[in-house]
Amino acid sequence: MAAVERARIQGEQEYGTTIFWIVDAVRQFGLEDAAVVLSKAVKLKETMPSIVGIGIGGNEEAGPVADFAEFFARAKKAGLRVTAHAGEAVPAFSIWDALSAGAERIGHGLTAVSDPELVKVLKQRQTPLELCVTSNVCTGGIPSPRDHPVRTYFDNGLMISLNTDDPPMFRTTLLNEYELVQKEFGFSDEDMVKLARNSVQSSFLTETRKRNLLHELDNFLSSKT
Repeated sequence: MAAVERARIQGEQEYGTTIFWIVDAVRQFGLEDAAVVLSKAVKLKETMPSIVGIGIGGNEEAGPVADFAEFFARAKKAGLRVTAHAGEAVPAFSIWDALSAGAERIGHGLTAVSDPELVKVLKQRQTPLELCVTSNVCTGGIPSPRDHPVRTYFDNGLMISLNTDDPPMFRTTLLNEYELVQKEFGFSDEDMVKLARNSVQSSFLTETRKRNLLHELDNFLSSKT
């Protein structure tokens, strides 16, 4: 972590790109292992304020998110934001469980589309969904980009953002994800701006940093008109 933190600082100095860390606990390794990861993250945060959150990934079936309610509560008490992969490869109940357990953001959330009541709740709460179209095709979550619920979620007013999941593994970039959904679903340029704003608003940045980034986005758009 010390090495990657040095690289983070160097990258910011040389390229102006800021990174913050969200530590991941692999759910199928069990709650005891997750507790070790959480303890380590809390300890590291004392000297690395760039660690802002913790999440759970891995096999949903082997590590139900409902089991992690206490884990999330401990993380929040320690000042960490929390997110969880849910509804990527199992039915919508996993997303319900993630919300009940205290997750602030949902990774993937593919299966929410099958539950109208859940879609309604996600809209009302404006719970951010981290959508990863290329990743979901590569992992078999959906058969093709065209089958992704991104358009349905957007049209229903959900708080969605576009993400890469893992650029080298899935051979994509964030720009590619924006181009993909615009081509496949006919998103307008105004829709693209909305998605970009969502990504800032749903981030774990400070409110001041969010305002600054949104201001930069507005200035950029003004310069193009």
